[in-house]
Amino acid sequence: MQLNLHGKDIKIFSAGASRNMADEICGCLGLRLGGCAVGTFSDGETSVSLLESVRGSSCFIIQSTCAPVNDNLMELLIMIDAMKRASAGCITAVVPYFGYARQDRKAKARDPISAKLVADLISTAGADRVVSMDLHASQIQGFFNIPVDHLLGAPLLAAYMKERIGSSGDEYVVVSPDLGSVTRSRNFAERIGCPLAIIDKRRPSANVSEVMNLIGEVEGKRVILVDDMIDTAGTLCNAAKAVMAHGARSVTACASHGVLSGPALERLEESPIEEIVLLNTIELPPEKRLPKIRQLSAAPVFAEAISRINEDKPVSPLFT
Repeated sequence: MQLNLHGKDIKIFSAGASRNMADEICGCLGLRLGGCAVGTFSDGETSVSLLESVRGSSCFIIQSTCAPVNDNLMELLIMIDAMKRASAGCITAVVPYFGYARQDRKAKARDPISAKLVADLISTAGADRVVSMDLHASQIQGFFNIPVDHLLGAPLLAAYMKERIGSSGDEYVVVSPDLGSVTRSRNFAERIGCPLAIIDKRRPSANVSEVMNLIGEVEGKRVILVDDMIDTAGTLCNAAKAVMAHGARSVTACASHGVLSGPALERLEESPIEEIVLLNTIELPPEKRLPKIRQLSAAPVFAEAISRINEDKPVSPLFT
């Protein structure tokens, strides 16, 4: 008798960081959200209890490891362990925003590679697969010893911008805010049919950026800045000021993850950026929802990925 390693049915669970995303995914799939209780003991330790059987089921845990990063990561790890010990058929960690992704190499002597450590923790906890979106560095996929489905936010963002642009594509130019985002920006530009420009930036220290040169033409154009995340917003705001100084008519920013830490909100409010388009991979509290921020739902993409994974179908069609 062959074991059903892929589980008999789909069950979706959510820890504390991505409850709204999980509700939307369940709505897309026509499922109810699995019952679980996530809290803390009096000493601050994370407490997780599953409120229903997962034996033999294909379980998907929706949890972004955003701020508070360590608490959310521990919730994910403990929930994976709980499902493993409850005999789940297959456990998939759906991590819309993967924290610690920026420490993906030794930038200087005695640096840790935290992304590899977190990958090992998720694998050791008992996850059979990971699904994430727009990892800060694509090589992080290789840090895992389990399958990783790396989804892209560009199709959602590009579709929104293409509808906004309409037949005025010749008025727009996509700008990469630094050299690390060139490939992402080039693919985005191809999707919406616009030319590409690049900002050459020097970063003297962490979270401090300095714009140096602009490669390409932005004079008289409507600029679309593209990045994978907005953290302290220094890179994005400096890029916006640079293109406006070179004669751009307006600036719109697109990014998958709205981390928005430290002085980000103040910088964005004071910047010349007219609209900031983000995905809901990180749920923004009310105080971070600036009038110029618009969030698009990535839930349909994750729901389709979950359905395909459960049915052993390819996920690659979602990239287009």
